[in-house]
Amino acid sequence: MNRRTVLGSMALMGAVAAGRGAAAQNRPTVSSGPGGPGPLNLITDVAGLKVGQAQNAAARTGVTVILADTPAVAAVDVRGGGPASRETDVLRPENLVQRADAIVLSGGSVYGLGSGDGVTAWLGAQGRGFGFGPKVDGIPLSPIVPTASLYDLANGGDKGWGVDPPYKALAIQAAEACSDRFELGTAGAGYGAKAGSLKGGIGSASAVMSSGATVGAIVAVNSAGSVVAPGGKTFWAAPYEIGDEFGALGSAGLQAAGDEWGAPRSNPRAGENTTIALVATDVALTRVECQRVAIMAQDGMARAIRPSHAPFDGDIVFCMSTEKRELPQGDARAFMVAQIGALAADVLARAIARGVYQATNWPGVTGEAWRDL
Repeated sequence: MNRRTVLGSMALMGAVAAGRGAAAQNRPTVSSGPGGPGPLNLITDVAGLKVGQAQNAAARTGVTVILADTPAVAAVDVRGGGPASRETDVLRPENLVQRADAIVLSGGSVYGLGSGDGVTAWLGAQGRGFGFGPKVDGIPLSPIVPTASLYDLANGGDKGWGVDPPYKALAIQAAEACSDRFELGTAGAGYGAKAGSLKGGIGSASAVMSSGATVGAIVAVNSAGSVVAPGGKTFWAAPYEIGDEFGALGSAGLQAAGDEWGAPRSNPRAGENTTIALVATDVALTRVECQRVAIMAQDGMARAIRPSHAPFDGDIVFCMSTEKRELPQGDARAFMVAQIGALAADVLARAIARGVYQATNWPGVTGEAWRDL
């Protein structure tokens, strides 16, 4: 068996294992209902979305695919100084395409952008994608798959992939594994991630508004900044925690001088630290309203990571609307968009903490997970 086959087999086993672990891990921490999380406390509580993941343990990297049942209105806001992305310009409001078929979060930095190729090919083979008028035999549609990648190239994994990086294959495996349940922590795009000096990972959370609308977030936490306050293990996101979803330590430990961050990376370098996320809602937003929600949701990073949006980060937040619920018109509409954006920031902060809280060390590595503090 050659090396490429071995790595591919390991990635497939990782995707299967992720599916087994997700059901036990993602039980709600408090009863769902207005003001609380959705039934799963995951982004898939937003009707019309599914998530699949695959990872390669040897390379210490992975891919997370967020798949919309039907093309969803989408937008993106980029705040970091060193982003790695593809198909983000297509989401600009002045451009033709207003919807995306899927969003991909990946490890691998510029190599990881090949994960978008995998999902694009997978969707195209199923006859999904953008086109003008009725589908014509022999002319493929064009799936819209915006992608963002984080930097995990220096985490000690085997990156000797030559001219065949694993991301396209991992992305196809992740797409095929899409479900309403998925693993948090050391999985998918968060498999190779670090959060400051701690092990990073995939996090997700949701919230149900009093109107019945749902807001969710998924994030791969690979920050230069710290997610915990100095001198302990209290998450910066502690004021936003619901129930015991990331340890229930409360906010008493949130003390720091102005230039204290907690547990950041000791020597962050430009382009090597990125937190990439998607927030979503089932409320029918326009493309411009999605943009506003993505902008507001960036505050969730600032609430959960100290510092965020730095020159050496590549922070990106996508937003999706699955359009399952109608918005009111007039002033009430603008107010509800503001509510969704504010809640998206809270949910993203919770998701960031959950990703690090659930993260475990890589095989053979000790002392880097939050639980080791």
